[in-house]
Amino acid sequence: LTDGNYTDLTLQCWDYFVDLMRNVRTSELCEWKVISRPYSELQGCLEFWAERLNYSYPNALAEQYIFQSHHRYFHNCTLEHPVYFDPPEDVLLAMIIAPICLIPFLVTLVIWRSKDSKAQA
Repeated sequence: LTDGNYTDLTLQCWDYFVDLMRNVRTSELCEWKVISRPYSELQGCLEFWAERLNYSYPNALAEQYIFQSHHRYFHNCTLEHPVYFDPPEDVLLAMIIAPICLIPFLVTLVIWRSKDSKAQA
């Protein structure tokens, strides 16, 4: 088989992927449980034909289809996940200082309780 055949076969993989993606609603494009099957089918098909035709995998053509899938279907997915920021400085400072202030109190409590139990013995 020639390079032309690999190109034709990978195009069929892509067409099958596009057909599977027609069943996915826009609101579900970033849900892995929904898109994992079509995505895995595309990847598996590209890998299968590369292996069958003694091509290396991943290869430039296969990567082009994977990038194309991200560009066409999944380009907005990172925007839908919340972006976390550091808390304000005063909250962060309180979260750091509170445990540090507790340490001397807890050490004192442990020493006092151990002395008390020795006195009772």
